[in-house]
Amino acid sequence: MITLNVNKNEVIVEDGCTVAAAVFAAGCDGFHRSVSGEVRGPLCGMGVCFECRVTIDGIRLSRSCNILAADGMEVMTDE
Repeated sequence: MITLNVNKNEVIVEDGCTVAAAVFAAGCDGFHRSVSGEVRGPLCGMGVCFECRVTIDGIRLSRSCNILAADGMEVMTDE
């Protein structure tokens, strides 16, 4: 098990889990907002749709479904 922070809340997930799964485990449905303000979240689960973008350790627009969660990682959604 690993511990990371999603929107400043501690989340514990299994090692090997994607960041997208950790964000869902944190209870977040919205990952980012469209230019019109609409809440967006993952559609494809493999990085093609770009709807899973979040900020990971200060790096904006990271595709969370393609990145494995790591111990101590800081994740921020637009929620």
